Amino acid sequence: MLKHHQTLVDSQQTFCQPGRLEWIGLRSACRRALRSVEQAELREGTGIAGDHHASLFATGKRQVTLIQAEHLPVIAALCHREMIDPALLRRNLVISRINLYGLKDKRFRLGNAILEDTGHCHPCSRMDENLDPGATMP
Repeated sequence: MLKHHQTLVDSQQTFCQPGRLEWIGLRSACRRALRSVEQAELREGTGIAGDHHASLFATGKRQVTLIQAEHLPVIAALCHREMIDPALLRRNLVISRINLYGLKDKRFRLGNAILEDTGHCHPCSRMDENLDPGATMP
């Protein structure tokens, strides 16, 4: 329940239910299509085993990328599509039922792994190629 003195930021960081992992995608090399997998191994300090970012950004902040499932229908509508395949969005994990923005700068559990949200992963030119030119531009 929101209280009258709660800010929007406070309410965004309140989680009323656990999130749910809906989809996992890996790509074996740069510019390769993401392939959907049923399970994946998260490795400390490198990311997801089998994903090319695990070796490329071994010490970087973008070891695992997430997108909120509830945003997929909105993206589809803005691109005049019936639906969007998560693989087109170039993110590793699709999460539902939780506000991912509320995880910024926080540690959270995903299965047996502890992840830390170190920042937003802004849309890239590959998304434009997969969707429509200008689809990811602000």
